Amino acid sequence: MSPTILIIIISSLTTGTIITMTSHHWLLAWMGLELNTLAIIPTISTKHHPRSTEAAMKYFLTQAAASAMILFSSTTNAWTTGTWDITQITDTPSNIILTIALMMKLGLVPLHFWLPEVLQGSTLLTAMIIATWQKLAPMALIYMTINNLSPTILLLMALMSAMVGGWSGMNQTQTRKIMAYSSIAHLGWMMAVASIATNIMTMALLTYLTMTSTMFYSLILSKSKTIQDTTTAWTTSPMLTTITMLILLSLGGLPPLTGFLPKWLILEELISQNLIPLTTLMVLSSLLSLFFYLRLTYSTTLTLSPNNIKTTHKWRFKPMTNTLPLVFLTSISLFFMPMLPTIIT
Repeated sequence: MSPTILIIIISSLTTGTIITMTSHHWLLAWMGLELNTLAIIPTISTKHHPRSTEAAMKYFLTQAAASAMILFSSTTNAWTTGTWDITQITDTPSNIILTIALMMKLGLVPLHFWLPEVLQGSTLLTAMIIATWQKLAPMALIYMTINNLSPTILLLMALMSAMVGGWSGMNQTQTRKIMAYSSIAHLGWMMAVASIATNIMTMALLTYLTMTSTMFYSLILSKSKTIQDTTTAWTTSPMLTTITMLILLSLGGLPPLTGFLPKWLILEELISQNLIPLTTLMVLSSLLSLFFYLRLTYSTTLTLSPNNIKTTHKWRFKPMTNTLPLVFLTSISLFFMPMLPTIIT
């Protein structure tokens, strides 16, 4: 891809998200979502491979359907109430349609089937953009309309997403699909607390974005596309392997790493709202997610594939990818929770 086209695509992605996040009119928000979708499609299909073309088509159809539902919902609400204001969507059918459309945009269960396939058909860098940046615009709309969305549908989809994300991730060998199901599970946790405390949802989103970006960045540096690739990553960089192991444990939510903080606060908030059965099932589903994180951790750091003693290290050139962002992201992904009391006080 030429630098000019790359700059146009990146600026379109950024502009689309900013338009959606800052708009108060439904048509402007819809335009931002469409600009975002149209900018990412060429990025997915850059490899000119049937799998990437299929992924781009699946992404386009899903996002177009979700955008059409958002437009239909806002039009119905404007017809009923006479306003296009995002925060004034008070018509009940419009609320239900909008809730389902935003869940489809994010990839929550049962509207999640496109996400693993699209990530698997993309490059690791494009998969990182889809799993992180592309979540910002729909989450901003959820934040603005949360008082009018259906809490029953949100909690039901949150529970299903946390459970299906854990169950489905256990059966995967591809790192991109594992990260896709990890994304579904994490978004389920955010939706569980969205209708109760939006500040905790925002904090969970920021920690998710940081940890997922760090994990994808380490996979890009080690060129690990399958679990089998991670078993030989230590010969490239033992330090990177150690960092990957710690980030996986943080994604799993083990204390005292950063990933434990949002889960801790979400569980505390759910218990305070007397949602004990939901809380119990969410905790059990997090054990499922923890299993495939630990399996990936085990294959990355605790197994050594057969190697000839004379060639213990891979022949490698100077890495083309800048490793400076990894330093910053790793620090936040691992040490934000231990540093939090110091920051607060």
